[in-house]
Amino acid sequence: MGDFWTYNTRIVLAGATLLGVTGGVVGVFALLRKRALVADVVGHAALPGVAIAFLASLLLGGPGRDEPLLMLGAAVAGTLGAATLTLLGRFTQVKEDAAMAIVLGVFFGLGAALFRVVQNAQGGGAAGLNTLLFGKIALLVRTDVLLFAALAAAALAVCVLLRRELALLCFDPEFSASIGRPVLLLDLALSALIVSVAVTGMQSVGLILVVATLVTPAAAARFWTDRLGPMLWLSGTIGGLAAAAGVLISASGEKLAAGPLIVLCGSAAFGVSLLFGPRRGVVARTLRERSVRQAALKGGSSPAYGGSD
Repeated sequence: MGDFWTYNTRIVLAGATLLGVTGGVVGVFALLRKRALVADVVGHAALPGVAIAFLASLLLGGPGRDEPLLMLGAAVAGTLGAATLTLLGRFTQVKEDAAMAIVLGVFFGLGAALFRVVQNAQGGGAAGLNTLLFGKIALLVRTDVLLFAALAAAALAVCVLLRRELALLCFDPEFSASIGRPVLLLDLALSALIVSVAVTGMQSVGLILVVATLVTPAAAARFWTDRLGPMLWLSGTIGGLAAAAGVLISASGEKLAAGPLIVLCGSAAFGVSLLFGPRRGVVARTLRERSVRQAALKGGSSPAYGGSD
């Protein structure tokens, strides 16, 4: 037990759980607003920001891999990508899926080119940046968790303060605009929340897999309830438990990456919800359809419906 429940395990567990809860809550609004794939766009859009921050650190005489600076670069680039996506959808005739492909392609292409520049500048020394793409949660330290806690607290506070406005934006954006709500600003605020989760998840599950921490818990919670409040609580709980389970499974075995395990645990929760969720689950829907058919057959055989005496 001593080898399993180490200080590092507790640190990683705390950081991952914070990410899972925050991603689950923010993901509900992203899913209901049909912005689930924005996290994927943000993850790819953050790459040039990471590369530019790395180069800036070198020019300033730093080590290159300066974690706060890299996270700042990722946040700026991710915010720019999300804002570009929102503005394209708002002020042009470009459809949303095409806008996502354009933004993702441009930013990812720029990031790939800049990563080559970084690699040449360091003679291959930029290999450590790969952990930001695919995650390396075992490298988390106490200061990272404190930063996670600050970002999580800020994101959750915004969700609480803007809950009514975001709910109205998700369910009826036209009505929201008609009563004077700043729809564009609310969309940008939602994009900023997604960026905060993507940046937080950069060091744990990685920029490529961070979309799963947003989408999967919210999609799983949708099978259990139609009410926003319970959905937020349930999605945050699923996200937190999936993150914790992934870390603990990783700590119990050798050479098991925690980031992918977190995603797989969330996917398992989604699978259970898909099958057994009382609102939209396969089993519940099948039972309801069978009940309706049986009721229809009974009604059809009665005299009131022209049946025989």
